[in-house]
Amino acid sequence: MEAAAEIRSRISHGELKPGDRVPEAKLAESLGVSRNTLREAFRSLNQEGLITQVPNRGAYVAIPNINTIIDIYRVRRLIECQAVADALPRHPAFTDMRSAVEAALEQRDLDDWAGVAGSNIRFHRAIFELADSPRLNRLYVQLTTELRLAFGLIDDPEYLHAPFLERNLEILELIEAGETAKASELLREYLFLAERILLAGYERLSTT
Repeated sequence: MEAAAEIRSRISHGELKPGDRVPEAKLAESLGVSRNTLREAFRSLNQEGLITQVPNRGAYVAIPNINTIIDIYRVRRLIECQAVADALPRHPAFTDMRSAVEAALEQRDLDDWAGVAGSNIRFHRAIFELADSPRLNRLYVQLTTELRLAFGLIDDPEYLHAPFLERNLEILELIEAGETAKASELLREYLFLAERILLAGYERLSTT
């Protein structure tokens, strides 16, 4: 559904932030769709956990909770670690992974942490692509959008991404060298750490 895809994209790019009210009439006009079509898109996005519909109040961008974050990282470990472990030699996704790593390191030097966040997402999307599964690639789009919501609440990309730039390079070099089992284990530890960092950020939010 094109309307749902556009709203998903706006959430992913931070144009719609957690807790934002989604104005139905204005959004329908900007998308060039009927309000009935838009409501259908809201229902679809509600099932994905991206939109919350409140009776008599309208639609809001969902606010992820701790259980959502834990579940996202559980799914990521199941998929990404296995994709790395089973990676075929010279897979085309290696090129995308290296491009993302190199871009992130350059962006770090320029203090462009929003750019680093985007490059890190590209790196992990390429990991999903190692599995050669269009269904998993579509799942990654949904997971990424939910993660963007979680990241948006903390709004500190340096805190969230700085610990992982060198790790991304190390994982990539292990995969390229054919040491996929070692790369998979390193990625598993990495994802546990990323989960802890994000949850710690949430904990600080709840105490302020």
